[in-house]
Amino acid sequence: MLQLSFVNFRKGSYLEVEGKDDSDRFYIIQCGHVQCLVESNVPTNNTNNILGPGDFVGVIPCMSNHLQIETVIAMTDVVCIAVRRDQYPELIERNTPVAMKIIRTFANRMRLLNENLAKLALNTAPVQDSPEQLFDIAEYYFNLKKTDIAIYSYYQYIKACPVGVNLEKAKQRFMAIKPHSRAVYFESNQDLLRKYPKDTMIMAEHQAGSEMFIIQEGSVRITKVVEGKEVVLAVLKKGDMFGEMALLENKPRSASAIANEDCRLMTVNRRNFDQMVATQPQLIARLTTTLAERLWSMYRQLANTQLKEPIMKLIDMLALQVEKTNINIAPGVSFQSTLTCMDLANMCGINQQQVAAAVYNLQNDPRIKLVDGKIFVPNCMELIKQAAFYRKQSKQIKH
Repeated sequence: MLQLSFVNFRKGSYLEVEGKDDSDRFYIIQCGHVQCLVESNVPTNNTNNILGPGDFVGVIPCMSNHLQIETVIAMTDVVCIAVRRDQYPELIERNTPVAMKIIRTFANRMRLLNENLAKLALNTAPVQDSPEQLFDIAEYYFNLKKTDIAIYSYYQYIKACPVGVNLEKAKQRFMAIKPHSRAVYFESNQDLLRKYPKDTMIMAEHQAGSEMFIIQEGSVRITKVVEGKEVVLAVLKKGDMFGEMALLENKPRSASAIANEDCRLMTVNRRNFDQMVATQPQLIARLTTTLAERLWSMYRQLANTQLKEPIMKLIDMLALQVEKTNINIAPGVSFQSTLTCMDLANMCGINQQQVAAAVYNLQNDPRIKLVDGKIFVPNCMELIKQAAFYRKQSKQIKH
């Protein structure tokens, strides 16, 4: 039986402190108001930092099992319900609207953070979503001779822009590629399970969409094409979800998804999502955890943009990849990544003029080794401590 506890906080007291390792529970505010502050100069664009009854704090670190990401101070006397991580699935069964409010709030916050990351990490201003941009994405991959990827975006452009300025060219490209293409599923259908060959596109940035995907086999890379180059935002593996933003917010895709290897995906559309919400609380718990992990990672990536030196950015971004695995960081624990030094530089959005020197410095850094061209970390604890020092140093300089 679900037994939740009530916790009282006096005006001026702290519910949470940024950086503390006490994230085994979160709070739902019953009465009173709190203020949420991010002290590490992370530009979050979060204007709603005053929360009251029905709102919640601490869900991101709790469900992602990471350090607190903000400081929360009671502006008045406050009464909260404390929910432990292990109680969340049962809470969903008994109060689904609370879980859905958390998920939709996460989706909205994620879109804001995505815009900031595009502006700061990728050195570009947010781009207004337009289906016309599907043609630019198709052309980018076509020019790289990645036609199994390009053909999907050409199709979506033709469908979305029947009077588009590049319509005829898109049709010509599509017809020329189609006889030799391995691309599948240009249109949504009722297949619960779908198979995608390696290097075919699953969804395109700026495409309208209403499906979420759960990886059953293989891996998927999430990418954006920014100022003529592809930036890999993440490589997702079995059990991971993606595409939930379009499902939850009914807005265009914010990134593309490409089969990184042959993969099998389970699809969730709006109709079966509503059914799953009612009958499968474990799915909602998993979705909450997935969104929490991504939001926590985004906060860290935004903190990374505040570091000035390229080598600091690279070490901190590598530490983030280690921390995202949630492995036990004990003395002597090592980590073999799937990333090259250039992959890491792209993830940091390092200026093109600085990339060569930054990669050279990373390759010669004593905290890493290269194994078959991929980054190996002999001592995770040492790396994470160094990254934390860089972030603290950056914060002190700003103050």
